[in-house]
Amino acid sequence: QVQLVESGGGLVQAGGSLRLSCAASRSITSINAMGWYRQAPGKQRELVATITSGGTTNYADSVKGRFTISTDNAKNTVYLQMNSLKPEDTAVYYCNARITIINYWGQGTQVTVSS
Repeated sequence: QVQLVESGGGLVQAGGSLRLSCAASRSITSINAMGWYRQAPGKQRELVATITSGGTTNYADSVKGRFTISTDNAKNTVYLQMNSLKPEDTAVYYCNARITIINYWGQGTQVTVSS
């Protein structure tokens, strides 16, 4: 099991930046993959970015070139650096950890981008 706590959300103007953090309750080197998902009002939760324990990253087409996922193994933390934010990035962002076939989720953090 793992507990995940997100932070770093907030209100930002279009074109601005935010960095989300996800602190895990255990070593993330033993977690198969971690990632960020988001859910906007009235929409399904969607993948934003993932990173495997081997360092392989994957991004949604809508955020490629703007968002970067990274890890700090010493701090058991995963980050999502979000640049050039757009109003359509507004959503609740959730941290995810996959251990074998089980998914764990954080409580979510709100990101609001004003135009």
